[in-house]
Amino acid sequence: MKPMQGLHLVADLGGVAASLPEMTDPEALRRLCLSAVAQSGLGAVAELFHRFTPAADAGQSGITGVVLLAESHLAIHTWPELASVTLDVYACNLGRDNSARAEALLQQLVQAFAPQEQQCQRLQRGRPSVL
Repeated sequence: MKPMQGLHLVADLGGVAASLPEMTDPEALRRLCLSAVAQSGLGAVAELFHRFTPAADAGQSGITGVVLLAESHLAIHTWPELASVTLDVYACNLGRDNSARAEALLQQLVQAFAPQEQQCQRLQRGRPSVL
């Protein structure tokens, strides 16, 4: 049996302009994510984007979005009140190596948000073959 393998990328973005439509408009964020998925060569199979109702004293409220990929998933969370975005991209490598596609997806989203600071982590996932 072939071992499961994949690349899991997470990024924390800071200093993101709260005025970007993708920070507060679920449809704008959806369009950005689906376009980036398509351009990266990964396959979207379903998606859900939810805008949170702001507290009376909180001002704008953020969005959580998930795109289910044929290869795994993209999850994104925006916090306009904190000028922050978190990204989670996981692409399985069963059948073909999708690492470059996962990296391309992450980079497209990072570029779109133009953060003043970012922290990215890369985790090679997998398990050894069963003998």
